[in-house]
Amino acid sequence: MRVLNRLLSLSLAALMCALPAAAQAPPPPSSAEDPDATLVEELVVRGRLPGPAWWRVVDADTTVWVLGVPSIAPKRMEWDRSIFERRLQGANVVVLPFVNVRAKAAGSIGTAFNLLRLRSGGPFEEKLDPATRARFVAVRTRLGQPAKHYNTSNPLAAGVQLAIDYRDRSSLTNMDPAKLVRLLAQQRGVKVVEKSYDLGGQLGAIIRTPASVGRLCFNEVLAQAEAGPGVTLAAARAWAVGDVEGALQNERTYERCLANISGGRAYDERTKADEAAAIVSALKTPGHAIVLVPLRPLLAQNGVLDRLRAQGFTVKTPGED
Repeated sequence: MRVLNRLLSLSLAALMCALPAAAQAPPPPSSAEDPDATLVEELVVRGRLPGPAWWRVVDADTTVWVLGVPSIAPKRMEWDRSIFERRLQGANVVVLPFVNVRAKAAGSIGTAFNLLRLRSGGPFEEKLDPATRARFVAVRTRLGQPAKHYNTSNPLAAGVQLAIDYRDRSSLTNMDPAKLVRLLAQQRGVKVVEKSYDLGGQLGAIIRTPASVGRLCFNEVLAQAEAGPGVTLAAARAWAVGDVEGALQNERTYERCLANISGGRAYDERTKADEAAAIVSALKTPGHAIVLVPLRPLLAQNGVLDRLRAQGFTVKTPGED
């Protein structure tokens, strides 16, 4: 069961949080297809202090410092933690990004069945046209994977597996900097809040996803794997110095696929609502708190900060530090 849950979590994490899209990928969808396509421009402000940019939500006696974090970044990336360390001192709570997924034990039989369905049908490359097959073979060879590693007839499943392999080979992760933040908070004795979503049923959604949508996702992953991690590394460097606009260049990661998968919009809505609610909850305790939120959902129209402003909360930008 542990191995099964790990495979499920990796697959869903790649699908929900780490499908790369940037240079050489197909044109972005319209805002109707992408819930985070349009940003709130007045919130996209370069930080004035050392290190990554911070936003803040304030009331009469509490400040919630909000750190927008990359959805995919280099493992163990370096960043100036001086401002973070200062704000961690005396914090009431640290809330990590709500991106964790898991499968309940009760769903293990159905999950196993779905995994078997996804991992059947022979090498995926046999379903591709000659030109795409040549590109895919070149990429999987560079990643050190044999054809049988992608035994599926489902293009979205193939894309998820390719995203996992590309990310591992390129030392990219959706866990940093949150992993380091958790460790530092625990060392200081600060309460850490995390949230996991039971998404075992999403493997069934992968199976039900139309082949055209799955192929779009596969094409995006293939294009990014061909291009390499350069865009991600550049965006991470921008993030580390408070260049919000530069950091956002790598934040178009999962929207094209997520918005079209069964339950995708509901998942997006739920995570944003939960993250906004976590900030509201932190405001109830006098003092200050730290909340980490993926950067684009934080700054998009109807994103986390936009929702809080609509509720009447005061939101300040990195330019106001």
